[in-house]
Amino acid sequence: MERRNFLRASVLGTGAVAFSGTLWQNAALAAPAQNAASPYGPLQAADARGIQLPAGFTSQIVARSRQTVSGTSYTWHDAPDGGACFADGTGWIYVSNAEVSSSAGGGASMLRFNSSGTVTGASRILSGTNRNCAGGKTPWNTWLSCEEVDTGRVWETYPFGGTAAVRPAMGRFNHEAAAADPVRQAVYLTEDKSDGCFYRFVPSTWGDLSAGTLQVLRAGTATSGSFTWGTVPDPDGSPTATRNQVSGAKRFNGGEGCYYANDTVWFTTKGDNRVWQVNLANSTYELAYDDNLVNPGPAPLTGVDNVTGSSFGDLYVAEDGGNMEICMITPNDTISVFLRINGQSSSEICGPAFNPAGNRLYFSSQRGTSGSSSGGITYCVSGPFRT
Repeated sequence: MERRNFLRASVLGTGAVAFSGTLWQNAALAAPAQNAASPYGPLQAADARGIQLPAGFTSQIVARSRQTVSGTSYTWHDAPDGGACFADGTGWIYVSNAEVSSSAGGGASMLRFNSSGTVTGASRILSGTNRNCAGGKTPWNTWLSCEEVDTGRVWETYPFGGTAAVRPAMGRFNHEAAAADPVRQAVYLTEDKSDGCFYRFVPSTWGDLSAGTLQVLRAGTATSGSFTWGTVPDPDGSPTATRNQVSGAKRFNGGEGCYYANDTVWFTTKGDNRVWQVNLANSTYELAYDDNLVNPGPAPLTGVDNVTGSSFGDLYVAEDGGNMEICMITPNDTISVFLRINGQSSSEICGPAFNPAGNRLYFSSQRGTSGSSSGGITYCVSGPFRT
């Protein structure tokens, strides 16, 4: 067994569930990502915006909090957070949450781009909600904007036009991110609590989130194994919090970003700097990354937060903390730094999302150089991304 596989197996410890045959083999041979050179090469010197990128990549600023978006009359929101891209004819739309209180606006906004990447419009798509942190895109082109408070809700918003609607059946808890699975017709949800859970919502009718069943992942305490789903009796979460309603619900330390592709959902937990991989086809879970299992160190990724993926299969994980990097986990379990923002140590990187062609990556520095929610900066990086 290779060193990284040995490390992966050893972390299971005596608390691991018993495996046999093929199931054990598959679990043991899937290792958390280890350090390797970036497929894009080393970072170059910082550009005029303080961003270090590999050769061939360039950055630009597309919006700043409390400033008018170029080419529009719209003022960009404070504290930009989770985001996603939507195809819009030959162009695309980027949506972004505002992680501020309802009294400060909350909600979410959108930027519309033409085929050359120039902003052609901007507008508000949700207002008056509370600490909209992350969320998720649906296959029917809506944006699920999630409130990060103990009684937080999921709001379904309409970047192409329409009135935002709250979705109570998706539960009231400290929501973070969402990821839609068209194969199993479910939406996965993370919870940002130190003893939080991982959920899925199964709508009564796919494409309509107004009714359905909220479930929570049930498993042991090990870092890999099999799992089942348990139905949450009272998604309203009062008087008993949703995470405390189902016996055997597995606890995760500060759920953050969430991303689905190819029968797999990945999510991050910032309390222990981990990226989890949930294998939906065989109902097993494992670690895709753990900063304590990178050997030799140092671990490049700390303060794990939002996550997205490319069509090539690479995961891009943004840091809240660490040293303001977006790191890249490849399909062959290697990790490296893709970019670094200098001079913004009091901020965090949020909302990474690729345009439909996969050659532009959008993201925000939530508090920018000022360290204040009014100083947010939304960027675009262009270049030869693997697709």
